[in-house]
Amino acid sequence: MKKAHKIIYWVATAWLALGMLSTGYVQLFHLKDETKFILDLGYPEYLLTLLGITKVLGVLVVLIPKFPLLKEWAYAGFFFMMAGAIYSHIAAGNPGGIFPPLLLLILTVVSWYFRPATRKLALANQ
Repeated sequence: MKKAHKIIYWVATAWLALGMLSTGYVQLFHLKDETKFILDLGYPEYLLTLLGITKVLGVLVVLIPKFPLLKEWAYAGFFFMMAGAIYSHIAAGNPGGIFPPLLLLILTVVSWYFRPATRKLALANQ
């Protein structure tokens, strides 16, 4: 792995982890502004708990070594969670709200793309 790829991976992954942990914390503990925000988007409050738990667990899986299959699921979960957040903002008439989840979506893709071979799922027929 090239040194530049390694740096890109770790910078993107660190920012992704920070973003997911911070938003996961806010959602997990139902902070007032986040609760109002999710209700304004039309979702039930209990969804915050699910989102918070999955974000925190996903970050742990992405950061720890090994477990490549779980990493694929975590990245996929982050991707679909952020794509859903972007769509929710647009559908709720708040297109300006897409930028934070769009940034996390981009960081998810960059982190996934530049991940080291030791963190990739080996194909069965190679």
